[in-house]
Amino acid sequence: MQNTTVESATRILDLDREDLAALRGRRLTAAVAAAEGRTMVAEVFAERAALIPGEDGRGVHNMELVAAFGADLVVLNLIERAWDGSRLTLPGLGTFTSIGDLAAHIGRPVAVNLEPGDVPEIRRARPEYAKRLVDMGAAMLCLTANPGTGGSYDGLARVTEELRKGLGDDVALWSGKMHHAGHPERVTPARLTSLVEAGADGVVLPLPGTMPGVTRELAAEAVAAVQDAGAVVMGAIGTSQEGSHTDVVPQLALTAKEIGVDAHHFGDSFIPGMCDPELLYSYSVAVRGRRHTWNRMALGGRGRRCSPC
Repeated sequence: MQNTTVESATRILDLDREDLAALRGRRLTAAVAAAEGRTMVAEVFAERAALIPGEDGRGVHNMELVAAFGADLVVLNLIERAWDGSRLTLPGLGTFTSIGDLAAHIGRPVAVNLEPGDVPEIRRARPEYAKRLVDMGAAMLCLTANPGTGGSYDGLARVTEELRKGLGDDVALWSGKMHHAGHPERVTPARLTSLVEAGADGVVLPLPGTMPGVTRELAAEAVAAVQDAGAVVMGAIGTSQEGSHTDVVPQLALTAKEIGVDAHHFGDSFIPGMCDPELLYSYSVAVRGRRHTWNRMALGGRGRRCSPC
C-alpha cells in the first residue's frame, strides 16, 4: 500500500462544482487528506426522492438535499434499486447513463457502496462488477456491510485485496464497517490496518459514541495506526444517530476532530434514505466553521445536463 500523497494535492475544501464532480480515484483520497479533517460525506438511498418529490415524478433528490446542506461527497447505497442494467433512474433527477454525468449534474463526486456476499451484481464486491462502476465514473468505492449481513473484518480484508488486485492502484477503495453488521467483533487497530495492508486507501471507523466499545482512546490509536500505514480514515455515523437531536452533534463532531479522522460520514437512516440535513449542517459548522460550510452550500444547484444522459 502506497502512502496517500498530499503535498501537491488541492484541498477538497477549495474545489468548485466542476472540479468536485471530476474528482475521483486516488486524487480524491489525496484531496480529502489535504483538507485535514474537514470533509463531509453523506450516504443516501439511490432510489429515494426528498420530502416533496413533485407530482410529475420530478422535484429534488436526496443527493441534492445533502449537497445543499454541506456534503462534499455523496455515497449511493442500494444502487441496484435505481439501476435497470444500462442506466440509473433517480426520482427528481431523471435518467443517467453514467455516474460521471450524475456527478456533473449535482456538482459533487459520487461514490457507491459495495458489499461482499449475495447481493445484486451492481453492488456486489467482485472486481468485474466493481470495474463497471469505476468505468461509469464512480469517484470512490466504499466496501462495507449493511445491517444483519454478517460482515467481518477478515472477510472485508479478503475482498479488499481481491478488488485492489482486480482494479489497479488508481481506484479509491475505502473499506470497513460502520456498525457490527450482524457480526459483533472488537474494533482494533490491527483489524483496521489489515484493511490498508489488503489495499484500502481509506478505512471506515465507527465514531466514538456511535457503537458500544469504541472509546476515544481506542479510536485515536486506530486512526493514528491507519494514517501511519498510509490511508485516510472516514469516521462514520451509521447507527441511526444521523436522525438524533442537534445537541448530540457537538459531542460527535469534536470527538471526531480530536481522534483525527479525515472525513466525516453521515448514514442514510432518518428521513427515508438520508440523514437529518440539519444535523449534517450543524456538524459541518462544528468541524470546519461557517465559512467553509456556507461556501460548500452555495455551490448547490443543478449543472448542465450531459447529452445523452
